Amino acid sequence: MSDEVTIGLIGCGWMMGEHADGFEKLWEKEIRNFRITAACDVDCGRAESLADKIAAWQGTRPVVYSDVDKMLASEQGLDAVDISLVHRLHHPIALQCIEAGKHVTIEKPLAMTLRTGKMIMDAVEKKGIVFQVAENYRRAPAERAINWAIKEGRIGEVRMLFWVDVEERLWHWGWRDDVNEAGGGWSMDGGVHFADLFRYHIGEVEELYCVSKAYCPTRYEKHETLEGPVSASIEDTTVAVLKFANGVTGQWTSTIAAPGTGCKLRTVHGDCGSIRWGEGLQTRKEKLSIQELVQEFMLSISDEKKEQLFPRGITHTIATELKEFIDAVLYGTPIEITGLEGYKDEAISLALYESSELGAPVKLSAVENLEIETYQNRFNKAMGIV
Repeated sequence: MSDEVTIGLIGCGWMMGEHADGFEKLWEKEIRNFRITAACDVDCGRAESLADKIAAWQGTRPVVYSDVDKMLASEQGLDAVDISLVHRLHHPIALQCIEAGKHVTIEKPLAMTLRTGKMIMDAVEKKGIVFQVAENYRRAPAERAINWAIKEGRIGEVRMLFWVDVEERLWHWGWRDDVNEAGGGWSMDGGVHFADLFRYHIGEVEELYCVSKAYCPTRYEKHETLEGPVSASIEDTTVAVLKFANGVTGQWTSTIAAPGTGCKLRTVHGDCGSIRWGEGLQTRKEKLSIQELVQEFMLSISDEKKEQLFPRGITHTIATELKEFIDAVLYGTPIEITGLEGYKDEAISLALYESSELGAPVKLSAVENLEIETYQNRFNKAMGIV
């Protein structure tokens, strides 16, 4: 391989625009060991628009395609792909690219179901390509600092986690409001982010019990005036209790069906103190803002570690994620969120739905091992997976 990775973008919607911003951040910092040579989307207008945006900073314009087959056939020198599609299409497109021998970074979640996620992981192992699940939340300086503080025992032995997001969302969010495209609501789409943070900061979830509901089946094109009603087939509320393998207890509530006063409470408690997201650390002896905690963390790590986590001072989480992927392709360096890590994150999110469907607690091992697929079976059947 040359000293430059050639990359094709598949799916040129909003999220890929965020990825393009990440690539641009790298370019601005003179990290230019990659080139985006192709952009593919069924909506050629979106692909053309993104290609124009990339050309403005890269200097060369990606070739636009509306078909993945044609892109893979035409771009013979393509090394890797960056995939950001509706969840239903994750596994067929990923498998197609892996079979073609391309290295893959794919937006979370890994796949629509765990069975299709396992198909991807099996293909990765067979082909031996670099594979990354694009999970960026843990890469933020605040998350690195929180993780460091917990591991350093700054709040003592961890006891409890409270993760509560209560609000109302009436605006229509495209395909994400369609369960047959997304596989679930925010507890799936955003839930894998949070599941990854739980595993990163606290450890593995052993068992959970969840009640999931859909209180509001309608969204609106103009939510301020409740005009342009659109049906939504996803859940809008999940309330769960988590039992971690290390004895920590968690309470996870997420709803977008709560008019009036909202609530956002994200806190981990130990036997000496707590850390609240967005606020900071508080114990019986000290109180630090999140900014002060980040400063302490930065002072505690070596320049080498700092460069690894925040290359050339970059804190844009998607940019650092993409640099890790490029380096892995070029130099064989490790991937933090591998297919397996993404699989375990998604298992927690899907366990919420499985538990609610069964009306009973579920063991994560049973969900991960595909012993429980009651909720997911409808999607597997629709995709022709048995």
